[in-house]
Amino acid sequence: MTLQGKNVIIAGGAKNLGGLISRTLAGRGANVAVHYNSDATAAAAEQTVAEIREHGVRAVALQGDLTDPATVTEVFDAAVRELGGLDIAVNTAGKVLRKPILDTTEAEYDSMADINAKAAYFFIKEAGRTLADGGKIVTIVTALLAAFTDGYSTYAGGKAPVEHYTRAAAKELADRLISVNAVAPGPMDTPFFYGQETDERVAFHKSQAMGNQLTKIEDIAPIVEFLVDSGWWITGQTIFANGGYTTR
Repeated sequence: MTLQGKNVIIAGGAKNLGGLISRTLAGRGANVAVHYNSDATAAAAEQTVAEIREHGVRAVALQGDLTDPATVTEVFDAAVRELGGLDIAVNTAGKVLRKPILDTTEAEYDSMADINAKAAYFFIKEAGRTLADGGKIVTIVTALLAAFTDGYSTYAGGKAPVEHYTRAAAKELADRLISVNAVAPGPMDTPFFYGQETDERVAFHKSQAMGNQLTKIEDIAPIVEFLVDSGWWITGQTIFANGGYTTR
């Protein structure tokens, strides 16, 4: 287990894709700090921590609003204290909104930009500050970065800057052998997706990928696992993992 003894922080690590990544890396011997945002997710975070500890590794749940840079610093500092350092940082946090531009409010725009872009920027910053040399940083973005579609201006637009943050950080942290990448899943079979779409659009999204299906979290977790382990030589990249749903 090449991740034996490595220390990991996972933003949004309590459930869905983040929860699976948390459990997957723990199964490889990593200690995991499970970040979550709202009180509503506290029970899921504690359950994930309990499952992680069954692998004989250390785990801790850390709550915080990552749209506040000071809180991002506090969460990373807490993870360092609890685990004794950090080697890997994975950010799965994000917010989806499907709404026409003409109907989007300033408050909605600000929220989407804060969660999808600002939080990602300061997550990468704090990872660069705290990770040991040879560390790995991965951010989950979206396959919509290579799509030409309606409705998702604030979601795709909010995730788009993360590619530039990723490339800049990859160059700036290269001397420390820290790899920095983004993974862009297709529409994922999670509760976040279905609340935005009609049955007809779900059927269309399925029709655009292999096997007439949505991306599953089980399709993405192994890619993250690869990037934070033997795939360390890949850096500054956005990997589109979507069953052929879209490409550049």
